[in-house]
Amino acid sequence: MIRARYLIIALGLMGLWGCSEPDLPTTTDPARTSTSPIATTQHGRVRGTINDDILVFKGIRYGADTTTTRFQAPRPPLPWDAVADALEYGNSAPQASGVSPPLYASWVSDPAPQLSEDCLFLNVWTPALEDGGKRPVMVWLHGGGFSSGSGSSISYDGTRLAQRGDVVLVTVNHRLNIFGHLYLADHGERFADSGNAGILDLVLALEWVRDNIAAFGGDPNNVLIFGESGGGAKVSVLMAMNQAKGLFHRAVVQSGARLSNMNAATAAEGAAAVVEELGLNEDNVGDITMLTPERIEAAANAVVNAGVADTWSGPVYDGHNFDRQPFEPDAPPQSAEVPLLIGTTRTEMSSLSALIEGPHLFDLTWESLPQKIATLVPDADAQALIAGYRAGDPSLTAPALYFTATTDNGFLRRTLALADRKANQPGAPVYAYLFNWNTPMDGGRWLSPHGLDIGFVFDNVAKSASLSGTGQVQQRIADIMSEAWIAFARDGDPNHAGLPTWTPYTAERRATMLIDTDPTMVNDPRGPYVSLLGP
Repeated sequence: MIRARYLIIALGLMGLWGCSEPDLPTTTDPARTSTSPIATTQHGRVRGTINDDILVFKGIRYGADTTTTRFQAPRPPLPWDAVADALEYGNSAPQASGVSPPLYASWVSDPAPQLSEDCLFLNVWTPALEDGGKRPVMVWLHGGGFSSGSGSSISYDGTRLAQRGDVVLVTVNHRLNIFGHLYLADHGERFADSGNAGILDLVLALEWVRDNIAAFGGDPNNVLIFGESGGGAKVSVLMAMNQAKGLFHRAVVQSGARLSNMNAATAAEGAAAVVEELGLNEDNVGDITMLTPERIEAAANAVVNAGVADTWSGPVYDGHNFDRQPFEPDAPPQSAEVPLLIGTTRTEMSSLSALIEGPHLFDLTWESLPQKIATLVPDADAQALIAGYRAGDPSLTAPALYFTATTDNGFLRRTLALADRKANQPGAPVYAYLFNWNTPMDGGRWLSPHGLDIGFVFDNVAKSASLSGTGQVQQRIADIMSEAWIAFARDGDPNHAGLPTWTPYTAERRATMLIDTDPTMVNDPRGPYVSLLGP
């Protein structure tokens, strides 16, 4: 469990940061009012900025300060009278902290974001206000598992995507880790929503989009939710949530398929340990809402360091907010009519494994590889697996084979399971992709690492230079991917002139777009390798 916790932290440390401000300041400066765009929301007016002809509103409050609703469902904000400045990113949720590895250096902002429980802020990029444009709305859910990250990362800047596609882009901050998912429901009705507070924040954000996005030139009846890593997992679980039904109309899961949530009994065990560490009991557990966040975080860390499972790292199957598992045993009926675009990078684990275990993995040899494979893929015949992978791709080095096989065994298998179940459900098509391009950075040793696709989807190659490099090749892939995501947001079909025909996915054929400098459609491209991994 400690190892899993380090993985969650690693997912959150890969540059998912952005600048922030602690509140929504107000001003009546007439000069600024006359030169800055002002949008009207149901709670009050907000003042933004203009960047390359795109109107940008950062740090719009969509929910009340969650220090007043700790371990409870969020509430809408109180209305404000004066025009509120939406010029800087809002607070990010308390989370794991650390130094981003050099591979992701382009995503790191200086100064680091303000962290606070008062974190229910969102950001909007739009070509125009209240012009009846009915533009597709693309709502990005950030990565970092359910424990870290921010919607304010440099890599998520929506200017170029809004320009390219005449779309409205929204990014969101919400509660994470212990403040978003500590399951205290056994301690009374007051805490009935505690295990899923962070997901309920996202529902509230989507309700804000429904009620306000027309003022920003967007169409509330054409909303796409998309996300990578933990963001893809958030998309997965929202697809199975009754409260989210009808709030979005398309979905994209990038490297984040989530099939199930933690069961309530397991979640309650970890929460009980935290309550005990805090010196609370059945009679005074309500005092947890008045403790400092630092004390709660310290108790959680002490519990984990004592060997107790971290059970607040994601949503809970509580029978209340979730009446079923997201994609087990089948696809959820709540999103049967929602088209899905889903995929992974080819070697997600090249960066994740190296972050967790260290760079010595790049020194694996054919002699040391079998033992490593046997440890990480215990259900497989390690020698047969290695022989099969090498027969299929003789160019593989020992480290590359390891990163590829562990990616296939984890990210890819979960992605295929989710895609199969969704494709077997009548109602809406599924489109699958495999990001197949290798980054040239560090001599190419990272291959196609976790998060590499983000800069291309957002058409932000320059903002991901440390991860992807820059140049004509990178921009060509950004053209391909961003246009596909925009097309999918517009009508639920990723096809565009820069691609071969992208056919829908079925569980039988598993048609998959291999995204590279020259994209191709292939049926079940990883099938021969996955069959080597065991049951």
